[in-house]
Amino acid sequence: MSHFFHMAFRSAWNRRLTLGLTLVAIALSVAMLLGVERLRSEAHHGFNLSISGTDLVVGSRTSPVQLMLYAAFRIGEATSNISWKSFQDIAQNPLIAWAVPISLGDSHHGFPVMGTTPGYFKHFQYGASRRLSFVKGEPFQGVFDVVLGMEVASQLGYAIGDRIILNHGMGEAGLLAHDDKPFIVSGILAPTGTPVDRTLHISLDGITAIHLNWVGGVPMHGFTIPNEHVRKFDLTPKDITAVLLGIKARAAVFKVQRQINDYKAEPLLAVMPGVALEQLWQVVGVAEKTLLAVTSMVVFVGLSGLAAVLLASLNERRREMAILRAIGARRRDIFLLMVSESLLVTLGGITLGIIFLSVASLALAPWVQANYGITLQPVLVSAAEFKLLVGVLIVGLLAGFLPGYRAYKMSLIDGLMSRI
Repeated sequence: MSHFFHMAFRSAWNRRLTLGLTLVAIALSVAMLLGVERLRSEAHHGFNLSISGTDLVVGSRTSPVQLMLYAAFRIGEATSNISWKSFQDIAQNPLIAWAVPISLGDSHHGFPVMGTTPGYFKHFQYGASRRLSFVKGEPFQGVFDVVLGMEVASQLGYAIGDRIILNHGMGEAGLLAHDDKPFIVSGILAPTGTPVDRTLHISLDGITAIHLNWVGGVPMHGFTIPNEHVRKFDLTPKDITAVLLGIKARAAVFKVQRQINDYKAEPLLAVMPGVALEQLWQVVGVAEKTLLAVTSMVVFVGLSGLAAVLLASLNERRREMAILRAIGARRRDIFLLMVSESLLVTLGGITLGIIFLSVASLALAPWVQANYGITLQPVLVSAAEFKLLVGVLIVGLLAGFLPGYRAYKMSLIDGLMSRI
């Protein structure tokens, strides 16, 4: 069999320009196919790790998917809030290591505002147990300090010390502003590739302070409370949106979850982030499957081009085939020669495609991690990618069957016959 590959290589080398272009096209399509599969796999993995290190997310009774949408991704709104008394009861559970409350409902130029405690910056993790870090400044200290996600700071051009006016409610237009109580930027978080980048973080005291003179979702006419006087009021929140929990022992997660779900004072729901995020992925994961199918068609088109190139070259190679027949080659040998050429070009395209992908992965990994939160693992070919490559190889082998069959049918006389 090796002599067929040797002959195929020599024959392909004589037509290296045409087949070389085809090989590059196959390599690019293979790199695209493997790249989409790698991004799909890592995006799925990263999606499930949008919140890592958090054992339970607690909110008002609703569906697990909806709870994760507003608590983790700041999408939509909670059907109802959790009372502060309920949060205190949950936090006092001896099985719980830490509890971080979050409060949502306000915004700034379309970006969500989240009220929380300093413990959020200590306990919140994403990806492979990575903690939040600051590129500038520090966590909020005062009532009117705000910490910005990287996307907020970069898109709106904010820096440490800038003044920010928050809006009441979510959205960008038609919102009332808390313009009597501006916030000062105290810190900017490093990029995470998660919804944290699009969030403005303030203290729970700050959430309460900006609503002191509000009733029924509107400010009280003619009544304002200066910033320097807000601390004279009790800034303890009456309710919050959700709670992030860390459990002391992982074995106790189900016990704590059951206790919260059976809480008598008000209807609550505790979900494990990984389980809820996997359910959510089933909803949003259709797009990546569609993209993988489209990319597979690109590879198929590339291999169809290989078959077309081999077919187009047959008229020029009839004399070559006839000479091979004249020196003893059988029809089967001619067929195997064409199939070997197709297989050789496909193998070359696969190898070159893997090289392209490896170089691109190494070069773009930091940028992809910073902007999209996707960690590209430094692997040559994963198990799932290997299955795709086997499929590409089989299709490449089949691409040589039609030109091989045409060459098989050519007769010795047809190759030696003079043509005008």
